[in-house]
Parts: sequence; structure tokens; C-alpha cells
Amino acid sequence: MADRVTVIGWDGSPLGPTARAALKAATLVAGAPRHLDLPEVPPHAERVRLGSLAPAAARIAAHRGSAVVLADGDPGFFGVVRALRDPAHGLEVEVVPAVSAVSAAFARAGMPWDDARVVVATQRTLRRAVNVCRAHPKVAVLTSPGAGPAEIALLLGDVHRTFVICESLGTEREQVSVLTSDTVVQRRWTDPNLVIVVGGTGVSGGDGWLAGLDPAAAGHRGWGLEPAAYGQPLTGATPGPVPGTAPSVLPVPPSRDPRLRALQLAALGPRVGDLMWDVGVGDGLAGVEAARLGAAVIAVDRDLTTCALVAETARRHGVQVEVRHGIAPEVLPALPEPDVVRIGGGGHRTLVACADRRPQRLVTHALTRDQAEAAGRVLGGAGYEVRCTLVQTVELETRAWTEQGRGVAFLLVGSRPTALP
Repeated sequence: MADRVTVIGWDGSPLGPTARAALKAATLVAGAPRHLDLPEVPPHAERVRLGSLAPAAARIAAHRGSAVVLADGDPGFFGVVRALRDPAHGLEVEVVPAVSAVSAAFARAGMPWDDARVVVATQRTLRRAVNVCRAHPKVAVLTSPGAGPAEIALLLGDVHRTFVICESLGTEREQVSVLTSDTVVQRRWTDPNLVIVVGGTGVSGGDGWLAGLDPAAAGHRGWGLEPAAYGQPLTGATPGPVPGTAPSVLPVPPSRDPRLRALQLAALGPRVGDLMWDVGVGDGLAGVEAARLGAAVIAVDRDLTTCALVAETARRHGVQVEVRHGIAPEVLPALPEPDVVRIGGGGHRTLVACADRRPQRLVTHALTRDQAEAAGRVLGGAGYEVRCTLVQTVELETRAWTEQGRGVAFLLVGSRPTALP
């Protein structure tokens, strides 16, 4: 049985002496058809076409002789090396890398890529890959059949991006095309290809220090911050003091309470690859903070002034928030599938419509116990596990220790069993 395998990266350049020597001694060579047609592959060697990596790795491990695997670019970067290093195979892996497809694509485009996100799009991960393209200003997508440029553009819908599409990198058929996302679906694309998706808020410049870092990640520390941290005025207090307190003490509307927002975000857990709906946005900061955490966000509100405020706050802080002006639930059917949903307003029909889309998690709030019980019944009837917590916040002015504001709300969280992508 083979206990050692040499993995050779190929970027279209002539193979070096180490790679040629390994191929000359090989009794088994695995790779895509384009790799197996290379003149350096010995005619006497057994040839294995790489499809599903796990069965191929098992076959290589069972081979009696010298095994070589040919792969595009750097095989340690989203490549075959991970499958071969599975302890079950007992293989010692030697890697002879080449220039990665991502590095080559950005070189063709003349762009730096230390600030880019890199994702793999398969038919299983396509939606999450597209959500990354919604949320981040520069994304390299390693595509696959059925999850290529056209499918990415279709799922992006009205989100405008520029596509740099690199086909057959390193071969004589190499072609690099630059198009807007609305025109990508009008052409057929050759596999293999890689897509650089660029645009929106926050294309970074200057010196970076962490690969894949978005500008918003270097902004304010923490989340659940006061509106003033995002340049918004302290708005939203309703007239009239809290009963039994000094006349200056005003209630804080739940949709604008930063402490409640922090609890909502903690319950939702928005992450890279997720799409969050923020329906009835209040001050819009839940969506902005979810975008800072890496999620794609669609904010929906009936008020044009609120929509403009959310768009401006997101732009100022370098995050992508897609703002939809409309009345829920009527506007919701046109939106792409959410992973998590925050409902800050919209009433019973909106809650029903959101639950019907079956997001992984959903949060909302109620002002009375009766309202909380009614919302809990909707979520429970839709198959969610429901938790309800009475949240009370009291803001104190610390020089005189006087009460300045108070918020009280029932926080409802609906969750489904976790499903990993």
C-alpha cells in the first residue's frame, strides 16, 4: 500500500525538476482530464480521474507503488491536500505548489487581494457564497459546474456588482472578462473558472494587517452600541415620563434600545454567509451591526426617512446593507431566503409571513404579556422552539445617579435545530 503521495500544483507553467522527477517515477497519477493529458505523465502509469475526493484518496492510499496527484494551482488552498491528509488514509503528503488560481486571477485583474474574502461555490454552498458577495466589497469565488458566474449573478438579483471572470487560467484558452452583474447571465462560461466580485460600500485602501479584513471590522469595538457611536442622534423617545419617576425620565422604545439590540443579535448570531432580514428597522443599527459581524443584510421599512438614515449610516461605516422601502408583509415575498430574521415592527401578519420563510432563527419583541403569548403561539405553530424573556433596562446618570431612561419588553426567540452548510 502507498504510504507517500506527491501532490503537484499546476498553473500552466512548465513543471519544475522536482515535479518532473516525481512524475517519472509514478505508477499511479490522479488528476482532472486536462492534467492527465500533460506530456510529463508516464504512459505506463495507472490514471485516475479525480471526482469525489474521499474515494479517490482511498484508492490512492490502497495503491501499491508511487502515487502522484496533479491539481490546479496551490493544492493546499481549498484543494486535494486536506482530503489526502485524513488520518484514515495514513498517507505522508509532499506538496509541490504552484501559483494559486486566486492569486493568478487577481494578478490578471491588477488588484491586491489581501483584503478579499475567498469562498467556494458548489451547488450545496452557492447561496452562502452569494451572501458573502452581498456583504463584502471584494470576493473571490472558486466556482463549480452549476454554481458558476451566471448562477451567482442570478441570486444576487438587483444587487449591482462588477464581475471579473477568469476562464481556463494558465492554459492557451485563458480568457479574462469584466462585466456588470446584470450582463453575466447573457453568456456561457467555460469551466474551470474563477470569479472576482467587486463593488458596493467599503472597498478598502491603505495598509492592512489581516487577510480578508473588512473596513468595518476595524471600527468600533463591540456591538449593541449607542446610536451616538454611529453618528445618529439620540432619537426615538416617546413623550411622557415613566410613571412613578421624575418628569425627565422617558421610556425607550424597544426598537431603539441598544441593550435589547445586543440581546437580539446575540440570539440571532449572524455570521459570514448568512442573510439577515431586519424588518421594521427602528434606528437601523441592528442591521448595521449584523453587517459588521460579516452577515449580508436586507433592511425593510415603510418610512422613507428611516430607509435613508439606514443607508447613510451603513455607507459611513463601510458596510453593505441593502435597504428596501416597502410595507411588510407585502414586500417580503420578493426577498431572497433568510437565515435569520429580526422583526422590529409590522404586527401579527408580518410575524406569520417571516415564520413561513423558515429562517434558522427569528427574534421579535412584545410590549405586553398578551402580545408575547400571541407571538409565541405563532412561532410554536410554525415549528420553532420558543424562548421568552422579560427584559428591563434602566439608564442611570452616574454623577448624580439619577434615572434617565427605562426600557421594558418581552424578547421572543424562535430557533430551529442548527443546520451546518
